[in-house]
Amino acid sequence: MKKTFGLIFQTSAVFIGTIVGAGLASGQEITQFFSTYGYVSFWGILVCCLIYILISSIIVSISIKHKLSSYTELITLVSPGFFGVITDIFTSFFLVSGAAIILAGSGALLHQYFGISKWVGILLMSIISLYTVLKDTKGLITINSFIVPALTTIIITIFILYLVFFKDMVSTSYIKQIPSYKDNIMPFQWFFSALLYAGFNMLCCSGVLVPLSQEIKSKRVLIPGVIIGALGLTLLCFLINIMLLLNIPQIFKYEIPLLYITHRFGTLMQILLLCVIWCEMFSTEVSNIYSVGKTLEKKFNLSYKNAVLIILIIAIPVSQIGFKTLIKLLYPGFGAISFIFLIQCIIFYRKTIKNEN
Repeated sequence: MKKTFGLIFQTSAVFIGTIVGAGLASGQEITQFFSTYGYVSFWGILVCCLIYILISSIIVSISIKHKLSSYTELITLVSPGFFGVITDIFTSFFLVSGAAIILAGSGALLHQYFGISKWVGILLMSIISLYTVLKDTKGLITINSFIVPALTTIIITIFILYLVFFKDMVSTSYIKQIPSYKDNIMPFQWFFSALLYAGFNMLCCSGVLVPLSQEIKSKRVLIPGVIIGALGLTLLCFLINIMLLLNIPQIFKYEIPLLYITHRFGTLMQILLLCVIWCEMFSTEVSNIYSVGKTLEKKFNLSYKNAVLIILIIAIPVSQIGFKTLIKLLYPGFGAISFIFLIQCIIFYRKTIKNEN
């Protein structure tokens, strides 16, 4: 029983750690996909939570039943036609781009706070990620078991400080008055923004969930793990979103909005947050490289070590495009493809259940 609870915790930590990357931990993703819509952004975060729980459970069930070991096998099974090929190519491209985004985020983080060259942060992240990812699944689980609780503790601490020092601002009535800063081109745009965000997160997360399902092979462990992970992630997003909303429009000037928010609580809190954000970036960097590495190993009969090196060689120059720019350009398009694939997963799962009955 103790071992089961330990595995459930590790699964939830891996789930959170995979999704909380450079964009979310820094506040940049929450700003672009939620906070800019004002008060309705909280509904968008809840929509994401429901999608995370539903789709993760489906991906785990399909992976265990069909003994899948990589996201490519999942895509081929669920979407065997032309769209599946496109989805597979885009997923690999996005995960490598995601690795580049995190390298750029690491550079931006150290540059914003210490004023040092962005190359220092990029190379530091590359070297440590390479060392960890070569330890395979064990390395992935170990780092998330430490990093996720640390992130949760720091975010809750910063939020409590906000409640103590800015209690007049932290109220429902005040937050409801904050306007939308997004140019709405369609009705319920906040809802579609949430769908896109949940879509690309879930397809990226499948790169870890599928091989993890082969390692653990127990729905009684994996499904409770992803549910707890989704709820924990939603809580973090809610707290971050509240603080971002209270600092609009000033946060739009910064690549790392959360670091700006924390500056009023002293140097120690800034350094602690900086360390946790960097560690979360590191966690997702490892997840992305691991996902693509496993796929390249299977598809092209490469050694896992060589696959990982190729990914980093591609990601380092792409990171020069810039952190904020990469998020703005890549996420919406990939989110649309991802969401269509998630619908295919639901249809495939429902057909499978009908056939069994």
